[in-house]
Parts: sequence; C-alpha cells; structure tokens
Amino acid sequence: MAKTVVAIFSNEQVAREAVEDLRRAGFDKEISILARDKGGEANGREGEGGLNMGVDAGGISDGVTTGGVLGGLAGLAAGAGALFIPGLGPLIAAGPIAGLLSGAATGGVAGGLIDWGIPEAEGREYENEIRQGKLLVSVRCDDQRADQANRILKDHGADRVRIH
Repeated sequence: MAKTVVAIFSNEQVAREAVEDLRRAGFDKEISILARDKGGEANGREGEGGLNMGVDAGGISDGVTTGGVLGGLAGLAAGAGALFIPGLGPLIAAGPIAGLLSGAATGGVAGGLIDWGIPEAEGREYENEIRQGKLLVSVRCDDQRADQANRILKDHGADRVRIH
C-alpha cells in the first residue's frame, strides 16, 4: 500500500538539502515540491487566470529567475510547472503533485491531496502553510520506504512531518 510522507519547511535551503538527501537515498520520481510562486505575485499575476489550473510553462521560469520561492528546488524534482489555484494564487509544483493538482479543478490543494489519502482538514492546513510562504515536500512510496523518507525529512528539521 502506498504512503505519502508530507513535510513542511520554512526555509528553502533546508528543503533543498532534504530533497537532495532523499535523492541520494534512492527517491526520485516519488518526490514532490509545492510552494507559492512569489515571482508570479511580483509580476502581478495573482489575479490572473480565474479558474486556470493548467501548467504555465512560462510561469515557472519567470518565477524561478525572478526570485520565486523555489529557486533551485524545481530542478530537483521531475515535471515542474506553475499552477494558479483560486484563493491561493500562483504556485510552483514539481513532481507527481503537479499532475495531481492540475486535475483538481475546484478543490485546490486540499482537494487534490485527498487522492493521496490525506484528510481534507489536513490538506487545508497544508494549503494555509503554503499561503504563508512555507514549502511542502512530499514523498509517495511504499510502506517500507515511508519510514526512511520520514526520517530524512525529520533529520533536516522540517517544521512538521506526517505519514499518511
């Protein structure tokens, strides 16, 4: 049975180091990263798009190169892209979570995470933390590897780590 290990980080550099250690431990396509695209806000895109949930290829490069919150993190996970979620604004998503959220039309982050076994109430907590500028790093893996991912994320001082 698949598990999802979710960690919240306040510091981008610490999150980057945690992701690098996850990759060294053999995790790769299982890693997802989600954060607000502060570069997109600076460019005035917060109000654009209405219900646009699609990946905006230009947005990720704009956000990253103009000081977006993920900086070099986006390159650490596959499938990076920019999303706009109503009520949350522009996001940078990398890894499997990008596809998960691009299909979650009205449920936002919390609605998308339900598919990974994360209760809606906790999904809303994660959504609020992302809104506050924190980064979400998750690893979707089997039961045996979940403990290893959990330990790596905790060792890097994540604000909070949970296994779902």
